[in-house]
Amino acid sequence: MKKILLLATGGTIASVEGNEGLVPGLSAEELLHYCPITSYGITIDSKILMNIDSTNMQPEHWVKIAQAIHDHYQEYDGFVITHGTDTLAYTSAALSYMLQGLEKPVVLTGSQVPISFKKTDAKKNVADAIRFACETIGGVFIVFDGRVILGTRAVKMRTKSYDAFESVNHPYVAFVNDTEVKYQWKPAPSTDKLSINTGLCTDVFLMKLYPGTKPEIFDSLKGLYKGIIIESFGNGGLPFEGRNLLSKIQELTSAGVAVVITTQCLEEGEDLLLYEVGRKVAQHNVILSGDMNTEAIVAKLMWALGQSGGLDEVKKIIETPLAGDLTINSNKEE
Repeated sequence: MKKILLLATGGTIASVEGNEGLVPGLSAEELLHYCPITSYGITIDSKILMNIDSTNMQPEHWVKIAQAIHDHYQEYDGFVITHGTDTLAYTSAALSYMLQGLEKPVVLTGSQVPISFKKTDAKKNVADAIRFACETIGGVFIVFDGRVILGTRAVKMRTKSYDAFESVNHPYVAFVNDTEVKYQWKPAPSTDKLSINTGLCTDVFLMKLYPGTKPEIFDSLKGLYKGIIIESFGNGGLPFEGRNLLSKIQELTSAGVAVVITTQCLEEGEDLLLYEVGRKVAQHNVILSGDMNTEAIVAKLMWALGQSGGLDEVKKIIETPLAGDLTINSNKEE
């Protein structure tokens, strides 16, 4: 008999009509009432941690979720977290870093339409998530529209369609079809015992580069943030003609600010060694992101900065694969 804990955090899945639009309002018990699970031979307990739109989800909420899983870890065989879709991928990545050595599944899900509506994807997603939470597998996963995605590889691609999430630069873990789970890829079992490390530094800024970006913007950021992620073009170069950003990058790294270079392209990752515009950046002490997605980079940088104040150590943490977030040698020079 499997025992599952459902932790509710709000989101569209728990929303009801309010005076100014949809707003989270259902309890964890009410969510399960709309989606009775009777065929799996399992026991489901539920607890509400918060009831917020995921737009309002903050790193402090990630810590609360991680702590709840850790506190109840010995009591249950698996965990399901219902969550709004807009920041779900950030939360799944953050949990992947804060909870190490998982031997049980931690499954996040949500919906594009509230569970109380007549036509909704919520009932299927909850049922699939509970089914996958019964598997003998460790790690953090997103289950959505029958797809199982590694927690560090999910990106929300669509705002309305039921197939909202894709697994970027990584195969799906599995597909769930009613009671059947068909694996495409399975992570190796953890050899470590469960540990929790919720130390986060939220002084992280995400910048999307565009033609015409003023170098002076970095002067304002230097005193406010300890880590800056730059979504650059293509393989990750920075402009050095017209508006030269390279000197500002040198100033930031010399001041101990962690600068991570990634790409605006969703697939295949950055490669600073391919073009001159990239190699000039790589000459500075920047951090390479390989084929990590932005959601994972944000969470990992907050977590890395929370572990160490040293730029070299932060660089080592970010560039080392963790929880399946980074393909080894994804940007290796041919």
